[in-house]
Amino acid sequence: MFFALSKIIGIFLNPIIWILGLLLWAVIAKKPKRKKGLLFATLFLFLLFSNAYLLNAVLFQWERRSVHDSSLKPQYQYGIVLSGMVWYDTETKHLNFLQSSDRIWQAVRLYKENRIEKILITGGTAGFFKEDTIESALLKKFLVRIGIPEGDVMTEEASRNTHENALFTAQLLSTEPQGNLLLITSAMHMRRAEQCFEKEGLHCDSYPTDRYSGNNHLHWDDLLIPSAQTLFNWNAFTHELFGMLSYKIMGYI
Repeated sequence: MFFALSKIIGIFLNPIIWILGLLLWAVIAKKPKRKKGLLFATLFLFLLFSNAYLLNAVLFQWERRSVHDSSLKPQYQYGIVLSGMVWYDTETKHLNFLQSSDRIWQAVRLYKENRIEKILITGGTAGFFKEDTIESALLKKFLVRIGIPEGDVMTEEASRNTHENALFTAQLLSTEPQGNLLLITSAMHMRRAEQCFEKEGLHCDSYPTDRYSGNNHLHWDDLLIPSAQTLFNWNAFTHELFGMLSYKIMGYI
């Protein structure tokens, strides 16, 4: 129930939907004063959510900072990688990697450098239907294909969200020898992931990847020129904020 409800609510968390909704309201509004006010609100939201400097300043405070390898433990038994980074092309039978796929590449690098013994990918399908592809299984197949031994890649294939990532990973590791754990996911998502895994008794070091925010210096083009990409990045951030709030309400963190 929570999974389905969160997906439905998520549709309406997109700032682009808010802007288009206000614009449509302005078009059909009959009173000139109301129409003018709605158009002003539409313009304000567009400028607000397309301002790259503003979003960067917000995310600079929210995202977990990048971690220097020198600050890590010498070796981790498992590098736990959260899914949500690829989509499967049924025509070519290839995986298409998204921006968040930085997490799997960082895990592969750390594995190659003997900083982690095994890669554990957690995540099943984030869709409503059982026939949707199992992302962790597809990623394991890909890693084996590029030369990582099959025995060094574990998968948890039942979870559909971050809470279940932590819950089912804890169940999986309960039968395994305990060692150091490294949690690898996007910098924007790391706060919620850390708290979910702590809640399930998995004490992990964190390795944030694919940061959206750069340094917090002022760049005039970011401040003055609207950015289409920033609109999409705000969508990711509003979903993350909703995730944090809903997880607190549900007691997942």
